[in-house]
Amino acid sequence: MASDKTTALAFHCLASLALFVGTIPAANWMIGNVGTKCVPDGPCLIPVAPGLMAPSGVILAGSALVLRDLVQRRFGLGVSVAAIMFGALLSAAVAPPALVVASAIAFLLSELADTVVYTPLARRRFIAAVVASSVVGLFVDSIIFLWLAFGSLEFLAGQVVGKAWAVLLAIPIMAWMRNREAASGFSRKR
Repeated sequence: MASDKTTALAFHCLASLALFVGTIPAANWMIGNVGTKCVPDGPCLIPVAPGLMAPSGVILAGSALVLRDLVQRRFGLGVSVAAIMFGALLSAAVAPPALVVASAIAFLLSELADTVVYTPLARRRFIAAVVASSVVGLFVDSIIFLWLAFGSLEFLAGQVVGKAWAVLLAIPIMAWMRNREAASGFSRKR
């Protein structure tokens, strides 16, 4: 029975890493290809609330904030930074260079800000750490990305709301995962 729990936990760990790496190029690809409205020489947009639009990669970018916390919890900070860099390299195959650079810088800086909040809180309150660090990360990521990619903060409110939706939707999943980890005897990385 313990072997089944260990195998399931290993699968969840690797799935978190793969999903985190994959969110970066997927979000960048979506910005230029998926949306209810595509702005000429700008992003494709999706509605995130009534009357509020955001670049279409917003939900995946918000998910990346939560997934980064899982990657750090399971593999350590070094692996989470390496995953960002690998995701940025993959983005180069699906997005314009300027968008890739803006995305990589924004992801890296927001994930580092996320880490500063997440790391001390995670030892005692995992869910609170994920939420608090994701909120910090979503503001940092949104401001840096929009400014570097489009030279404007026009979609800032939409970015913040869209990423907040992703974080809110992740809370029950994080609680379920934390309970599974506790049942399996999981020991997090520091």
